[in-house]
Amino acid sequence: MPHLHMEYTANLPGLNADVALIRLNNTLVGSGQFAAEFDIKSRAIKVETFKVGTAMAERGFVHVKLALLSGRSPQIKKQLSESLLAVVQDLCEWPAGVDVQLCVEILDIDRESYAKTAVAL
Repeated sequence: MPHLHMEYTANLPGLNADVALIRLNNTLVGSGQFAAEFDIKSRAIKVETFKVGTAMAERGFVHVKLALLSGRSPQIKKQLSESLLAVVQDLCEWPAGVDVQLCVEILDIDRESYAKTAVAL
């Protein structure tokens, strides 16, 4: 825990997903909210087919979802959201002529029903 999902549109060629994930993970480690760095699991998905609104204008987005075990205060969640958004804003040179929306969403995972184990080889 936590699980971080980053979706981004294919019209953002300057966005390096590997760099983005390590920067986002480092921000989570630096928050002091997680016991161990190896508890953070992140992934990125490039969205090839998408629409933003209804206009024909060139648009794109980066949407980060951070799923956490329930129980953190609204203030902690807001701090995490704002720190992740700051990272996203600085990920790349955004393409000229493309309106890009950046957002972060914090989701609670029910602590009582979450199950986890690790398999060591």
